[in-house]
Amino acid sequence: MCGIIGIIGAAPAVPKLVEGLKRLEYRGYDSAGIATLVTGRIERRRAEGKIVNLQAALDADPLRGITGIGHTRWATHGRPSEANAHPHANSMVAVVHNGIIENFQELKRALAAEGHAFESDTDTEVIVHLVTRYLNRGMAPSQAAARAIAELEGAFALAMIFAGHPELVIGARRGSPLAVGYGDGEMFLGSDALALAPLTQRICYLEDGDVVELTRDGATIRDKFGAVAARPIRETAAIGDAIGKGNFAHYMLKEIYEQPTVIGDTLASFINPATRAVALPDLPFDFADLPRLQMLACGTSWHAALIARYWFESLAHLPVDVDIGSEFRYRAPQLAKGGAALAISQSGETADTLAALRLARELDQATMAIVNVAESTMAREADGTLLTHAGPEVGVASTKAFTTQLTVLACLAIAAARARGTVDGEREAALSAAITEVPARAAEVLDHDSRLKGLAQEVANARHVLFLGRGTGYPVALEGALKLKEITYVPAEGFAAGEMKHGPIALIDEDIPIIVVAPYDALFDKTASNMQEVIARGGRVIFLSDAKGIERLGDLAAATVELPAVDPFVAPILYTIPVQLLAYHAAVIRGTDVDQPRNLAKSVTVE
Repeated sequence: MCGIIGIIGAAPAVPKLVEGLKRLEYRGYDSAGIATLVTGRIERRRAEGKIVNLQAALDADPLRGITGIGHTRWATHGRPSEANAHPHANSMVAVVHNGIIENFQELKRALAAEGHAFESDTDTEVIVHLVTRYLNRGMAPSQAAARAIAELEGAFALAMIFAGHPELVIGARRGSPLAVGYGDGEMFLGSDALALAPLTQRICYLEDGDVVELTRDGATIRDKFGAVAARPIRETAAIGDAIGKGNFAHYMLKEIYEQPTVIGDTLASFINPATRAVALPDLPFDFADLPRLQMLACGTSWHAALIARYWFESLAHLPVDVDIGSEFRYRAPQLAKGGAALAISQSGETADTLAALRLARELDQATMAIVNVAESTMAREADGTLLTHAGPEVGVASTKAFTTQLTVLACLAIAAARARGTVDGEREAALSAAITEVPARAAEVLDHDSRLKGLAQEVANARHVLFLGRGTGYPVALEGALKLKEITYVPAEGFAAGEMKHGPIALIDEDIPIIVVAPYDALFDKTASNMQEVIARGGRVIFLSDAKGIERLGDLAAATVELPAVDPFVAPILYTIPVQLLAYHAAVIRGTDVDQPRNLAKSVTVE
């Protein structure tokens, strides 16, 4: 959740550390800090709030040094404050940490009994004192760090620097991701490749349990057993300039507008240009023989899985279970012999989904991951990987990652139906044609931006908003409600339209906007009936449909947005875009922080 960076440099470290933290700010922005070695002494600057506050502190009181560590925080233990901001340090060692130390209370009591005085409410500070305990016993920094790390329980990535050791940074990974960057006479640590992109494209990823010692000349990695280990060094894609906002006011809006392009880029990996048919890489299972598919995801990715369940079951007649990653492990799942598990995550590091994927492997399921980061932990640990090509997504509220996940899942569903013989050649061709048209149709949807901006005022002023849909429109309704909650803080709920009369219809009055997702498909008449029930009780409906749907029901709605007429198979991809835009414009009207909404972080690497 938090972001960490470390540098042994050949030039002043602070500018590079700050740049790295800005690239990691999507992981947390409750507070931030930097520690460097200045003539062998540890010096720190910390600030509550975003990186801009840390930059102001550095401008007022500059920090020298060519070796340092930095941190941007998403609070777990202790409220956001300067005292709880990382790095935590004393005169001997400074530490930055992403994750949770589960046994910190036990360690803290033991250390306090030895005379250690604590200054923060965080779990991280115990690492400082634990390392100090072993330094005071005469151990070298690497020995003290290893001894301390061995006593920690939980999931973490961390980096340390030591007074009097200007050419040493120690990092460790257990559960949370950590990458090592190789430069020319410089070495780097970072939570992900995005943070290191301006510094180097030569990166290796630590494996679970690894501890690394960085010096100016390179890295020594030891595995969880203490043996020296070789980890492959990879040339990463050049993403250094990919995270600018361009002419857009916010990253989120830029990323919404990138969807036609990134959907097309993703399709290019899965559609044979000669035959215009789906062509997948080798999978770790055969759809023809697969008895059941278990899908695992969290948040927005879970909504993508819910949509895909409709596709797999209706097209391929493949039974599918969908679980939230954080719940899957705690219900004693009973999985089909010879089955498969599919994990979906933008970052490929989502802690709950990763843990669920590992459990599925233990239960003898073939595993596959759909991720946006080729070098992520899920991509490395799954038996097979399918990549979205969304590019870096900086806005915390996921947009283009979601629609590219749907694009991959749609291609996978077509392939499953072909393998299981549940669609004929004509229908397969029609489905493939429909998916290849999505980038162009997505561009048409964006043409309604000004219309949605006008409708956003009513949503922004509401005390509560409802989203309704049926079939694949139901998960779109869930996603629309989530987007609105994430960035406007307006309470919003998504419902299956048929469930309204089973309780939620009691919420309806003339002050609650209801966004109805209703492509003209086989379920349209059912949705129409539910919409009329809402209108009869004074509900003000914003109606998203195509020309046929608006012709049927548009006169009943308070407002309409006409979307392109497409095969119902791909409708959920396109109908997602207007609910994204509606949330975005409502957030701008309300004056919230669109790209970095309160209490959230992009990559959830703690359970």
